[in-house]
Amino acid sequence: MQTDPRGPRLAAALSSVVLLLALHAGNRPLLAAQALVFALGALGGLRLAPYVRLFQALVLPWLAPPAATADERTLRFDQGICMVFTAVGALGYYSGVTWLGLLSGLTAFTAAFANAAFGYCVGCEVYPVVRRAQGRLTTGT
Repeated sequence: MQTDPRGPRLAAALSSVVLLLALHAGNRPLLAAQALVFALGALGGLRLAPYVRLFQALVLPWLAPPAATADERTLRFDQGICMVFTAVGALGYYSGVTWLGLLSGLTAFTAAFANAAFGYCVGCEVYPVVRRAQGRLTTGT
């Protein structure tokens, strides 16, 4: 399924802000809430991603159609990567392993910020590599 890439890019910007606030304050519940936001996008699709829905409701009606579309699978994969790092970060903070929380949270922040600021989607780059590796594993070559 193809989607307007501007929604996920806005979502990445909002996620960057939330992650920065959570990491700066060591706010465990905020980091865990952001992990849930990523989980909704990764597991439920972008139609369930809260920030993308916000884009679709408030911003999209004012914009011209996108010049290009993006494959939703790669964007969902990106959400999944950020979900894992953010969830590990929240678990690190909750378990008292602050360095793990900070490191994992910063990794998720870096991925989200790269997408928001530069249009570089980590999941979009990694997804084809994973799919090729899966093909090689299942075909036995």
